[in-house]
Amino acid sequence: MAKIKMKNPIVEMDGDEMTRIMWKMVKDRLLAPYVDLNLEYFDLGLERRDQTDDQITIAAGKATMKHKVAVKCATITPDADRVKEYGLKQQWKSPNGTIRAMLDGTVFRCPILAKNIKPTVRSWTKPIVIGRHAYGDIYRNAEIRIPAAGKVEMIYTPAEGDQAKRVVVHEFKGPGVVMGMHNLDDSITSFARASFTYALDRKIDVIFSCKDTISKTYHARFRSIFRDVYDREFQDRFKAAGIDYMYTLIDDAVARIMKSEGGMLWALCNYDGDVMSDMVASSFGSLAMMTSDLISPHGYFEYEAAHGTVKRHYYMHKKGEKTSTNSMALIFAWTGALSKRGQLDGDTALVDFATRLEKAGIDTIESGVMTKDLIPFADPRPERHVLTEEFIEEIGKKLDALV
Repeated sequence: MAKIKMKNPIVEMDGDEMTRIMWKMVKDRLLAPYVDLNLEYFDLGLERRDQTDDQITIAAGKATMKHKVAVKCATITPDADRVKEYGLKQQWKSPNGTIRAMLDGTVFRCPILAKNIKPTVRSWTKPIVIGRHAYGDIYRNAEIRIPAAGKVEMIYTPAEGDQAKRVVVHEFKGPGVVMGMHNLDDSITSFARASFTYALDRKIDVIFSCKDTISKTYHARFRSIFRDVYDREFQDRFKAAGIDYMYTLIDDAVARIMKSEGGMLWALCNYDGDVMSDMVASSFGSLAMMTSDLISPHGYFEYEAAHGTVKRHYYMHKKGEKTSTNSMALIFAWTGALSKRGQLDGDTALVDFATRLEKAGIDTIESGVMTKDLIPFADPRPERHVLTEEFIEEIGKKLDALV
């Protein structure tokens, strides 16, 4: 086939460690031979973020707002050990958190299903999509180490007019820690609207859950806004589509979903969505078998894998040891971005190529060729696993036959 020429660019955000290694492999073997890639490149590797005082992350976010579509490799969010390892100026914030706040989006994570990979939760026969609010909570918190006895208060000072409001957080008798979180009505509203729109498009039920019985103001605000958006904008459309919305406490939601067949969108606050998406991905086979799509109500789209940088495999790779690292979620990040670019540009050839690449990946696994992480979940179980490079090459062979 002749190379597909992209009409408009995709913002490419490179990353760290083993995912950075696979990123290049995928581009070289599965993309560049078929697509004349039009990319605006940003290196979000940890060293480059440190060199630019993290301004490269801001620039990548702004470019996404300009071009509408981005694809992102996994990146390191440094802790104290990473600061020492890389000689960093400071513990830089999560690039994902920064970009999500800029785009005001909701993260939707969906497992990639193959017929021969069986979920560990036996009742799950349909995908469970996690809708994760991508703003606020612990990811934009303020926190203090309390060195000794004293009182911590939370104070709201109006920009004009009324007297400040104060509430005591805790009377400390000795050392401890304290954290403050916030959220915005506008962001919660965008989250609710994006969740309902996503579910309506895919004709699946929505469950939203948090803990408003304990958090009678913060979480209660989420519940109230979700109900208001649903009643005003989506109730009639959900009824016509034959789908439902329900709110329930998060502990009840966990119990319900564990016994369900799947096939719903589970909308969650930021931290809850972070944790539960990993649980769902692992249960469906592997963190490397889950997509992560950031969708903004302002028309911005960012696609990435749900997993991290695969640090252990990277250190093996640096020693010259062979790895068996699953690149499926990373491949689906690229196909998501290419497909969305094609949809926005009216480029059916680009959309079709993305669909065929996804099929090549799934066909490869269903033929019994898979990386080590999937072997325990496979039925029938293959005799051997393939290495990182071999897996990508086998997908390439399937793709060659499809195009």
